[in-house]
Amino acid sequence: MTMRMTTRGLLALARHEGIVPAPYLDATGTWTFGIGHTVAAGEPDPAAMPRGIPTDLNAAIQEAFRLFRADLARYGADVLSAVKVPLEPYEFDALVSFHYNTGGIARASLTKHLNASNRIAAADAFLYWRRPASVIPRREAERDLFRHGRYPTGPIPVWGVDANGRVDFSRPVRRLTETQALTLLFPSPAPPPSISEPDMPTRFLARLAALLTHLFNRS
Repeated sequence: MTMRMTTRGLLALARHEGIVPAPYLDATGTWTFGIGHTVAAGEPDPAAMPRGIPTDLNAAIQEAFRLFRADLARYGADVLSAVKVPLEPYEFDALVSFHYNTGGIARASLTKHLNASNRIAAADAFLYWRRPASVIPRREAERDLFRHGRYPTGPIPVWGVDANGRVDFSRPVRRLTETQALTLLFPSPAPPPSISEPDMPTRFLARLAALLTHLFNRS
């Protein structure tokens, strides 16, 4: 079975995580960047990245989304390895969100219930992972997504961070709308260069040649 997170699932997970557009120290003291990227997931190593809010915030957010999508491939593979029953796309999105936050998909009770085809018990078991207490609203949202296909809505917060890796959660430096997030999540290729008008000498010579040709044909 091959599955990928839906676009709505990507946005939902980004809402839960928030975006920090520069290296920061997470709760375990690990250097992290963007949407939970650490060196354990591969390069770049956040510890070696420039510190503090970047001048080009859009570029930093776009890089955070790029790494996020790359990192999710591993988490999605973990879910598919642990779960032995077919999944709806929204169920998969909820499970990847849970695993991205906890790393516990292989040992979680919800996985055992799901593999036994008891989806009601599996949904309830999301709330077994409720520490710290601040994560409970996220578990409830993941449970509701798994059970009902109900995706969370609202802006995606971008948090400020200082050069020492301390995140300021008092107020986001930006709140991305869904449209803004999609533009940065899936950047379109650069437009082809425009074809410029001929310069003045070129236009003059072209007109002169046309006039001479006209006069020659009349003679």
